[in-house]
Formats: sequence, C-alpha cells, structure tokens
Amino acid sequence: MKARVTWAGDMMFVGEGGSGHAIVMDGAPEAGGRNMGLRPMEMLLVGMGGCTAFDVVLILKRGREPVTDCVVELDAERAETDPKVFTRIHVKYLVTGKALDPRKVERAVQLSAEKYCSASIMMGQMATITHEVVVQEA
Repeated sequence: MKARVTWAGDMMFVGEGGSGHAIVMDGAPEAGGRNMGLRPMEMLLVGMGGCTAFDVVLILKRGREPVTDCVVELDAERAETDPKVFTRIHVKYLVTGKALDPRKVERAVQLSAEKYCSASIMMGQMATITHEVVVQEA
C-alpha cells in the first residue's frame, strides 16, 4: 500500500492514496491553517470508523441480514501531553434494517473489533476501545 502527502501552502496538505483518491488535511487557524480540511488525527478516527463500518455491513450482507444503513459515531479522548495519542475511543454503531437479528449485529461488531478491522485493532494497541450497538427498524 502506498500514499503520498503534498504540502499545499500554509498548514494545508493533500493526501493521495495508491488508489488515486485524494483528501485535504488542514490545521486550525491558531496553528497557521485555514480550517479547509480534516485534521490528521481526525483522519485516523474517520479511517477507523470507515474500516469497521465496512466490516459490519459486509458481514451482515454475507449473512443475508436485511441491513439498510450503518452509521458509526466515534468519540475519542487524547493524552494531555505530547505525543497526544488517543487514550480512549468509544464507537457507537447505529445499524438499521428490516427485522435485523440483534445478535447477528452484535456478532458482526465483535468480529470486526477482534478479527477483521485492522485500524481498530491497531488503535486498540494504544487506546481503550469500547463499543455500543443500536439496532433500528427500517
């Protein structure tokens, strides 16, 4: 896997993945940025959320569960001093479908957290990660 980050002036950077897709990262104005993109640490959280959401939806679809939506909300705390790593991450899954089996949704989240989501497993080496699952009827 490859990626490239290019400085775009001030404290803005453009990150491009090997897939050819790009995203803007920028700093807060008090750090010299123009607030035109995600902060790099936000990108880590978003990446983790995307990774686990992908897993959960894929597992449910493969299990023929009628999932219609999946939203992952992440709430993280960081260390007070440098390096300001994540110390706690709470992940809330809002999974919607028609007559979803809550046990299968819980199992999909567990499989993602413990076996499939590389980002969550990596972040869990530094942070305590907790999960909450809400199953909603479509």
